[in-house]
Amino acid sequence: MDTVTNDRPALLFVHGAWHGSWCWERLLPELTDEGWAVHTVDLPSAAEKGAQVFGMYDDAQVIRERLDGLGGPVVIVAHSYGGIPVTQAAGEAGDVSHIIYLAALLLDEGDSMAPGDTEFPTRDGDVLLPPDDSRDLFYADVPVDEADRAVARMLPQSVRSCTEVLTRVAWKTIPSTYVVCEQDNVLAPAFQEQMASRATTVRRLLTGHSPFLSSPAEVAKLITTVIAEAAPAR
Repeated sequence: MDTVTNDRPALLFVHGAWHGSWCWERLLPELTDEGWAVHTVDLPSAAEKGAQVFGMYDDAQVIRERLDGLGGPVVIVAHSYGGIPVTQAAGEAGDVSHIIYLAALLLDEGDSMAPGDTEFPTRDGDVLLPPDDSRDLFYADVPVDEADRAVARMLPQSVRSCTEVLTRVAWKTIPSTYVVCEQDNVLAPAFQEQMASRATTVRRLLTGHSPFLSSPAEVAKLITTVIAEAAPAR
């Protein structure tokens, strides 16, 4: 693979609920070793219990600020809940050339992760604790030691981040690819297929919800292929 970075977009990775930028640690070397410039954010809606509570709009602001700092062009890879603040933020900052929704919530204006009257089984005040069955939900196909390490690093997620609704929708103006994870225990593959109908193109992985931990080389290859196919002809 060509390792010259001058004509390549930067990559910005946005994690999902209960997670942090640590979740990408197996995937990023697959890309940096091939000369890609990669960047991550830590969304403030996931934080230790007792910390200040932030919502989806705060997450979107963090993404905007990072995009402004990167300039462009940038390809964003959003996972799970991360698709929501990316959808809110990506059309307002930086120079985003493509969004890759990796088993992510690709929602429309007025939508949120959950309605405001939802009863959350893991709610503890203003936050949602990681699900008791996180191991099977998020990491069913991840090596056991890696999965156990990931579960131990999960953080409470703010209720506000789940109920604040989209007011801007970046995928209506920015090309996007939806990656359906066909063995996902968090977002049903059938639901992912419905959301994928909004994307410009659709790809599929035979993985669970966290392919960046279970199949990092395959995800890296998919990302670079999507970028190559989306690039304008010279």
